[in-house]
Amino acid sequence: MANVEHGGGPAEAFGTEVGARLRATRLALWAVAAILAVRQMAVVLTTPSGERLTDLETWVGPEGVLHVKGSIYDSTRFTGTPFSGLVLRPLTRAAEDALGWGWTFGTLLLVVALGVIAARALPEPVSRRTSLLATPVAISLLMLSLPVRNALWLGQTSIIPVLLVLLGCFTVRGERASGLCTGLAAALQPTVLLFVPLLWFTGRRRAALTAAGTFAVSTALAWAALPHDSHTYWVHHLGGAGLGGQADALANQSLHGALLRLGCTGPLEIALFLALGAAVAALALRRAVRYARDGQLLLAVAVTGCAAVAVSPTTWQHQLLWLLLAVVGRAGKRTSDRYVWPVAVILVTTLPAAMMLPNMPVVYPLRDNLVLLAALAAATAVPFLSRTSPHYRTPVPAEYAPQAPARFRRVPLLPFLRRVLTRPNLLLELLLIRVTYAAYQQVRLAATGGTNSGGRATAEHHGQLVLDLERFLHIDIEHAVNHAVVKIGWLRNFFDFYYESFHFVVPLTVLAVLYWRRPADYRWARVSLGFATLLALVGFWLFPLAPPRLMPALGMIDTVHGVQDFSKPDYGTLTALTNQYAAMPSLHFGWSLWCGVVIAVIAPKWWMKALGLLHPLFTVSAIVATGNHWVLDAVGGAAVVSAGFGLSYLLQGPRAAVAAAASARPALEPDRLPAAGAR
Repeated sequence: MANVEHGGGPAEAFGTEVGARLRATRLALWAVAAILAVRQMAVVLTTPSGERLTDLETWVGPEGVLHVKGSIYDSTRFTGTPFSGLVLRPLTRAAEDALGWGWTFGTLLLVVALGVIAARALPEPVSRRTSLLATPVAISLLMLSLPVRNALWLGQTSIIPVLLVLLGCFTVRGERASGLCTGLAAALQPTVLLFVPLLWFTGRRRAALTAAGTFAVSTALAWAALPHDSHTYWVHHLGGAGLGGQADALANQSLHGALLRLGCTGPLEIALFLALGAAVAALALRRAVRYARDGQLLLAVAVTGCAAVAVSPTTWQHQLLWLLLAVVGRAGKRTSDRYVWPVAVILVTTLPAAMMLPNMPVVYPLRDNLVLLAALAAATAVPFLSRTSPHYRTPVPAEYAPQAPARFRRVPLLPFLRRVLTRPNLLLELLLIRVTYAAYQQVRLAATGGTNSGGRATAEHHGQLVLDLERFLHIDIEHAVNHAVVKIGWLRNFFDFYYESFHFVVPLTVLAVLYWRRPADYRWARVSLGFATLLALVGFWLFPLAPPRLMPALGMIDTVHGVQDFSKPDYGTLTALTNQYAAMPSLHFGWSLWCGVVIAVIAPKWWMKALGLLHPLFTVSAIVATGNHWVLDAVGGAAVVSAGFGLSYLLQGPRAAVAAAASARPALEPDRLPAAGAR
């Protein structure tokens, strides 16, 4: 008995410790959800009344369309169905004073209810950890999503149809109650009628008939009460097309809007829309029925909702909530593939499309229709796993390098962040790199406090401080080097070309080569670069600095950008896309030094190492010769890069074991590193 107690004690203590950590994590997640909810409510209610809840105000305000005696569609501002107009009519001027608080708080309660139902509808089996953490995570994602933020800002009712469908599928008892909820949702958003065949083909025929009947009765009731408006909506505007804005606007993420943006108009566009819509609906319903029979009803609901997004004549941003529900689908057999789909969905539904794809004309058709493409992928293409698949619960695990002994006792600080040997998923990497760089651009642009005189004065004051320090250290060579290079035409052209051309090309090339040839080292190099860039952003924010070329008293020659008019208060901007005062530390030099160090460490030949180290040498020469950076900016760039490599070592431990383990992997391993194996 003593042995049993002795053996059970540590296990019981471990279970208690795990339970305490789980409770703390759950409490923290609920705190995050509460903070996001309060923030969203504060953003809406602290905005002047004329700029918030604009859609709601156009409906029920003193001059709202629901108060007019003519048609509610005369101004095309009202986008709802006649039934929704009929339901909203009781909201009169008497309730307007409390409407902002009441409507916003009520919408937040609907979002919370939506998150609770979605979290409880996760397909089985669900671990205890997932079941406890799913609800606050779901609510937080909803609060962050663009559809919810847009609905709160505008005062829209688009959350209600989604909530009604989820109530009908997962909460209410009885098929008639389920059909009633779905039918009311369809009366508010007509494309929800796609759920009727889903109910029918999954054996819930009474619910399907009730839903269809509820929709018909609600629409007939609205037709009897508002005959002219019903004719306008269902005949003249073809189920809402042309209401609330131009159908070819970027905000209309439907097949109809995409075809119009691509230049297709007239009968051809209508025929294509009907044909494509029918094909999408049929394929999506087939997939949804299969997932519902597989026990993944929430995924089936999401797939059907994404099809409704595509086939609707108009689908505005606040109506795109169905796509976020598709995050529950599991796709990919490997662990590194499993995160691609949920990350893509979360990024698409929480960030503007401009952050997902670069500002290049060739990708405009993709960027303008990004949410639609994601919805179409969820409805028709993404190969979600069946619960019977052996990879549904246990994907092929990633391979980890053995932890090597470090030089310091407390390294690594985060032992669970083990170094992975296998190649990460390419799509996920591209998504994260693009979003990270877009965030970097935004922070870099905002770091200086704008182009006002205060921001310029601060940056120039910091520039004088740097110059004084360089004079004290006798390294103030910028002016002499700049004027010497200008006198030599070919050298000036070389440094101008090097400054403009290699800043992004070389780091991206190094990352691409590492990804293809040395996946394990790719992860090490990428993490180090990420830390260095993050630290540089902190420097941009805390110490806006005018480069030598933007210091009027120095007489520098701007060889790259040309002569500038220093009398203009915004001369330091040059473009609206970059912050010219983000000079300390110099990421021009920092990224080049990162490239040089990585090549020197990884390359198998001495001449490759030497060539790699030439890049930071040429870069530091170019940034000083062109007047774009101080010498101390390069020192700052070296500091953040060193800190990036140091943080990687501190948090994850030495890299040596990764290279050794990668070299020792079996020859038949698909992710084997040829270069490492040959060394």
